[in-house]
Amino acid sequence: MSRHVSAIQRIALVAVLAALVALAFLLAPRAAERATAQDPNADVEAKIDDWLSRMTLEQKLGQLQQLDADFPSGRLRDDQLALVRAGRLGSTLNGRGAANTNAAQRVALEQSALRIPLLFGFDVIHGYRTVFPVPLAEASSWDTQAAESSAAIAAREARAAGVHWTFAPMVDVTRDPRWGRVVEGAGEDAFLGSSFSAARVRGFQGEDYSRPDRVAATAKHWVAYGGAEAGRDYNTVDTSERRLRELYFPPFRAAVDAGVASFMTSFNEINGVPATANPFVLRDVLRDEWGFDGAVVSDYTSIRELIPHGVAADDADAAQLALNAGTDIEMVSRTIAENGARLVADGRLSETTVDDAVRHVLRLKYRLGLFDEPYVDESREAAVLNDPAHRREARRIAARSMVLLKNDGGALPLPENLRRVAVVGPLADSKEDMLGTWIGDGKAADAVTVRESMEELLGRRNVRYAPGCDAPCAASGGFGNAVAAVRGSQAAVVVLGEPAAWSGEASSRSEIGLPGRQLQLLRAIHATGKPYVVVLMNGRPLTLDWAARRAPAIVEAWYPGTEAGRAVTDVLFGDVNPGGKLPVTFPRNVGQIPIHYDQKPTGRPPDPANKYTSKYLDVDVTPQYPFGHGLSYTTFALSNIGVSPGAIAPDGEVTVSADVRNSGRRAGDEVVQLYVRDEVASVTRPLRALRGFERVTLQPGESRRVTFRLDRDDLGLIDARGDFTVEPGRFRVWVSSSSVGGLEGGFTVEE
Repeated sequence: MSRHVSAIQRIALVAVLAALVALAFLLAPRAAERATAQDPNADVEAKIDDWLSRMTLEQKLGQLQQLDADFPSGRLRDDQLALVRAGRLGSTLNGRGAANTNAAQRVALEQSALRIPLLFGFDVIHGYRTVFPVPLAEASSWDTQAAESSAAIAAREARAAGVHWTFAPMVDVTRDPRWGRVVEGAGEDAFLGSSFSAARVRGFQGEDYSRPDRVAATAKHWVAYGGAEAGRDYNTVDTSERRLRELYFPPFRAAVDAGVASFMTSFNEINGVPATANPFVLRDVLRDEWGFDGAVVSDYTSIRELIPHGVAADDADAAQLALNAGTDIEMVSRTIAENGARLVADGRLSETTVDDAVRHVLRLKYRLGLFDEPYVDESREAAVLNDPAHRREARRIAARSMVLLKNDGGALPLPENLRRVAVVGPLADSKEDMLGTWIGDGKAADAVTVRESMEELLGRRNVRYAPGCDAPCAASGGFGNAVAAVRGSQAAVVVLGEPAAWSGEASSRSEIGLPGRQLQLLRAIHATGKPYVVVLMNGRPLTLDWAARRAPAIVEAWYPGTEAGRAVTDVLFGDVNPGGKLPVTFPRNVGQIPIHYDQKPTGRPPDPANKYTSKYLDVDVTPQYPFGHGLSYTTFALSNIGVSPGAIAPDGEVTVSADVRNSGRRAGDEVVQLYVRDEVASVTRPLRALRGFERVTLQPGESRRVTFRLDRDDLGLIDARGDFTVEPGRFRVWVSSSSVGGLEGGFTVEE
């Protein structure tokens, strides 16, 4: 009997001890949270070490899993909430809405064993509810403060809606406008792209992205995604390490220097190894060379796509390749969560590698402040998303991003006494196409079209609207109505371009002219003899040919966003003097692609008098519109270039300056650009390389001295040994208003 009682006592004692251990396990995270709140300088790494020491392997693998919530509603699905309860889900994408995210967060913090907060990610590319111009358009502003402002507003709206983490900025450089995702980046140049990369990171994250109006940013797609062969999305990239370092790496390095929280891998292979399983870019460069300590997330199912790439035999193979290479978080596919434990047991994956990946995830959650403030204030969401100041800024930036490509005879601005206007073209009243691609939680109903804005300004009875056709413009049945509207008006605004769905991911085009029969519609309007101007809405450079030669005026508006119509009207009537410049080259035809301003010289530079030089038989070698091009309703004059000193050491600094004067009759903006060429080097160098720019606003007759400074980073090159160095020799510089022409000067680098 005594032995029986003793056994019962022992069982009870074990039960009590087990309960105490479980209670300690449950309370430890909260104690860690309180410690963090009490001591903001507490050692986060020690806290992560503590988490790792107490987590099971299955729980660790759960932190590496990201699944997509229901996109229309923003809610997690029931099966996903079950994974949260089991500690098998660390983050989501598309989960949004303050009530939705708080509800899911309560499951993580009240119903799971670990009580580690969830991380909610979303594609906030160029706005959350207020949609700003697409990134390519913002780059056309050559105003990094504008990009920083739009990103900050997007962050404020997104965080109010429960989003912690955006998968932006996209900083891929591309020279092929057939590629649909050119719309998401800053164009063809690494220097300009680096400037906008850093600005967008600053805008999204601010000084502290744990704040309730900031989000963690993601530099994507790492790397060389914009180099896809033939401009076909997801296609092969085969490139030299020199090109990686000179062209594709710099905007990502700028993001790291700006403190970006995370990276996303790209879909493409790089020289035979898919980026998601590429240790050279993920470990050697990103971690070891650059010292990046943030999280790396795969793109959508890109880990499982290692199988069709032909480098993984099955899901388990794909999981071990990605984790061992340095990818931390798996987006949507489940190869790591479902195979990780077996891979560790089989010795194909070390738990240390898993721990490193989990550390990056937990570090991101700590830096976001989620252990201290996991919930959002639901009362803020509606007020923030409907803040009128956000729309005012969207309108300002949209107008600031437009580029006046052509303006023969002063066709623009439209006269103030204009009363009867035809607004025609398939994009003139298409709300969806005002916004562009990747519109976050934007609503087409909120968009203001060109037709609506013109009617606001002139009155509905004074605006004659006829689309002529839909955006793909496969049929011409509506052309007659459009022509009649133009004939019955004093002037016409013709809004042409690509439907938004033709731009962005999986939207490559083999021909990049105006879609369908849009050019025929334009010819019919031209034949009326009535004055007209063209407004383009598109996500890539277009081959314009006839329009470039015959249309009186062309405004490149890109996809301007929620306030599209009002911004277009501001520019057309001169309330805003356009000052944007092209961040991409417009080719004459697709046969010129890839075409970009910073070409290498070749041994046989183009010479129209010599057949055996680098050119075409059937088209001029020059572009339709060069990089940096953009006109104004006023004129500007550059003069008095100064370069000082005339000679510097390799680690020295040179100052280049020039006067810019508004020589016209209107106030306006000029973007003064600085280009450099190393005339003779140990490796070939570009004919010109952008190394500075400044957008200045000048009143009529006003002048300003613009000054740039060049140092080692601007003048150096990667030599044949792979070392970065500044070589002695002569350098030429140009201060100009585009990548063509300008004031020329020079200096020498001496040993």
